[in-house]
Amino acid sequence: GVVVGNVTATEDVPPNFVLILADDMGYGDLSYTGHPTILTPNLDALAMSGVRFTSMYAGANICSASRAAMLTGRYAIRNGVYTSFSWPVDNSFRVFYPYSTGSLMHSENTVAQLLHQADYANGLVGKWHLGHYNNSLPLDFGFDYWFGLPYSQDEGCPPGYGVPCDPHGAIFTPTPLYANETIIQQPVNLETLVPRMTDRATTFIDTAVNNSQPFFLYLAYDEVHIPLFASPEFEGTSRRGLYGDAASEMDASIGRVVAHLEAKGLLDNTYIIFSSDNGAWSGLGTQGGFNGPFRGEKGSTFEGGHRVPGFIRGPNIQPGRIHQGVASHMDFFNTILDLAGVPIPDDRIYDGESLVPILVDGDSAEHRCYFFYRDSSLHAVRCGSYKMHYITRCGFCLDPPTKHDPPLLYNLDHDPSEVWGIDPEDPVYQAVKIEMDHAVTLHEANLVKGSPELDGQSPFVQPCCNKVTDCRCGPY
Repeated sequence: GVVVGNVTATEDVPPNFVLILADDMGYGDLSYTGHPTILTPNLDALAMSGVRFTSMYAGANICSASRAAMLTGRYAIRNGVYTSFSWPVDNSFRVFYPYSTGSLMHSENTVAQLLHQADYANGLVGKWHLGHYNNSLPLDFGFDYWFGLPYSQDEGCPPGYGVPCDPHGAIFTPTPLYANETIIQQPVNLETLVPRMTDRATTFIDTAVNNSQPFFLYLAYDEVHIPLFASPEFEGTSRRGLYGDAASEMDASIGRVVAHLEAKGLLDNTYIIFSSDNGAWSGLGTQGGFNGPFRGEKGSTFEGGHRVPGFIRGPNIQPGRIHQGVASHMDFFNTILDLAGVPIPDDRIYDGESLVPILVDGDSAEHRCYFFYRDSSLHAVRCGSYKMHYITRCGFCLDPPTKHDPPLLYNLDHDPSEVWGIDPEDPVYQAVKIEMDHAVTLHEANLVKGSPELDGQSPFVQPCCNKVTDCRCGPY
């Protein structure tokens, strides 16, 4: 290749990757997806410069399982991030909590671990939520650097949310902030968190460049999960209230990271992927988000739980295109490794597919199936335009699951809101059901379940920087 100053004009330079994940952001919570009062100019510009996906599915309908699926390219039922308990006990084992003893199974390959084969520097700036006890933090799963929270900010106090900061009245220890494997602040100061994340992200990029390494930066924001927060610079700036302030601050932080990439001459060789870990928690009222036309919310297997905003932009991707076919976060795993030239091990089943033919070649790749799990239970399947519900259940209420015989069937191209079910007597229903049942049979024939890692809990494993100070450390 021809080297001119710091700019290398060659196709031999490995690409960089920035994977950006919002938390609990609904399909309708961005300007470019039509929200009337949330402004996201940086995400809008990035989306328009790449391929937008209108049927992008998170790996699951809730934080931990979704992140596990995305980072391993495998449904959470395979990688252990589920509970074996059934209704109603399962409601207390939905994600990893401060007292959870389990984690993403150590036998799994994360995209970060595999990128090490090509000498990538791997950084996580933001939320982990895949376990914290017994060597289960990001540095144990292929990341070289981590700055962020081990789980959601509502799993402990910062003050002002339902869990009191009084050490004698708290359910959990205060929410800790980590740098690598050290707690540097407990409880975390949420008002300064995003500016610090922006700074750590740009520093990570600079360090990789100084070491002549390509990089994979996983930027996992805590917005717009409850409790909502914003720094003084953004608080009170959005017509959508604190939810909009939080979205605006995340968008501005992303804009600053992208501007840094551009200033360093890296943007043209960097793939940027954006999505949300699951649908909006719309049951929280104005504290929760907007799932656009989709029924249901985070935690449910209706579209509002799984279907999220998503786009990919980068080298050789024609801007301004929309892909309407099924895609999922598990595809990010295959796509990143494909673009990095890293082979995927053939010792297990992966559920993702490389999106490179869609991104680079413009392939339509329309007909794929996606399976909707709630923990160990398969609730629904989508193949092509149709979605069939065998079981339905609300996201966060205590009602039992409802089994449907015959199953519910919707044409999502015609009825994205899942309102107008197709009559079981309709010949279309009967033909589609045969196909769906066959897809489920094939899927389950090759299904080896991981160990149910969400089952284990103990009060003695909660993160604590110093028991003498009641787990309170660092400048606030």
